[in-house]
Amino acid sequence: MEREREKMESGKSELRMAMEELCLLSSRDVEDHQQEQEQEQQQQRSSTMDLLCVSKQLLHVLDEIGPTLLVLRQDIQQNIQRLEDLHARDPSKYASLTVIVTEEVEEGMSKKTNSCTRATIWLSRSMNFSLHLLESLLKNPETSLKEMVEEAYKITLKPYHGWISSAAYRVALELIPDREIFIQLLMGNCQDPEDFAGDVMIFISIVQPLLEEINTILVKHKLDRLKST
Repeated sequence: MEREREKMESGKSELRMAMEELCLLSSRDVEDHQQEQEQEQQQQRSSTMDLLCVSKQLLHVLDEIGPTLLVLRQDIQQNIQRLEDLHARDPSKYASLTVIVTEEVEEGMSKKTNSCTRATIWLSRSMNFSLHLLESLLKNPETSLKEMVEEAYKITLKPYHGWISSAAYRVALELIPDREIFIQLLMGNCQDPEDFAGDVMIFISIVQPLLEEINTILVKHKLDRLKST
């Protein structure tokens, strides 16, 4: 309710609000570029709070679409909660995703269904799916939203889904709104359409480095190809 009130009072779209919050998030990561602090900055860019913040912004955008991508939204919410619960137990210790993944690998927990490593994997994949979809909106103006969602899903999520998840997404595809309706939901009523492409590019430029950092962590531990159970 608080976010809805803020959106109405500011006259900003959900996407624009997400852009501004994520810009504030990323500004912390570029304040110091000294060579000797490169490793520390890498941990900051892939921190637990950064991932949670970006994932929550994605939820807000999905809320604008309605129940169409409910399966994706539920997965994101569950994984956010899992990471939040662990972080709350010891915010200092679990400030870095590297620490979380490394600890679970050493304990033999990283591949468990309820692990925070799996939560990190699926949050990053959901964000990757969203980036592909947004990029396609800009690059393929004549393509239907349903076709774009199918393509984004095929590239980012389908290789790791079992038959149950794949079936759920096939049902969701039948509820995809028209392209124009989707874009209007993202823009809201008070945004100049010419600014939409700029907002999308800002979102991508902020989220992409975080995804790359997460992938580096997962590749190191050979967890990047982990599939759903």
